[in-house]
Amino acid sequence: MPRKVQELSEQIDSNALPAHIAIIMDGNGRWARKRGLPRVAGHRAGINAVRQVVEGSAELGIPVLTLYAFSVEN
Repeated sequence: MPRKVQELSEQIDSNALPAHIAIIMDGNGRWARKRGLPRVAGHRAGINAVRQVVEGSAELGIPVLTLYAFSVEN
């Protein structure tokens, strides 16, 4: 575990953590457009964010994580 993550996790009261976290993922295309990047760059950035959330939730012991992603049709 990286040092900064370790320091932060030591400050968290594990008894106060939720049993379920739900995240609605949206805005990858807007994120990329604001930076003058192709839409796919936004989706790649989203993949990295999802990876961090999944790994961080596992490290903290969050038992349930729900991720909802909008489709291209939205």
